[in-house]
Amino acid sequence: MTLDFSRPGKPTDNCFVESFNGRLWDECLDTHGFLSLEDARSKIEAWRQDYHAFRPHTALGHLTPQEFAAKAARKGCR
Repeated sequence: MTLDFSRPGKPTDNCFVESFNGRLWDECLDTHGFLSLEDARSKIEAWRQDYHAFRPHTALGHLTPQEFAAKAARKGCR
């Protein structure tokens, strides 16, 4: 396996990662002060869980990932 990095100054090489990184910085890293490495891990994990489980995503038709997965599972069972 070979790693393929984005070119410096070319965020459009991987717009999904750049979008996520911007969201992580704006909503988590810039808004929290971290007292220790463990504190940082705890706060980032709480943000990650919210982002991946409970927040609606436009790419999923404004459903949360959990709602989208449940809907897909129901469609697959029919």
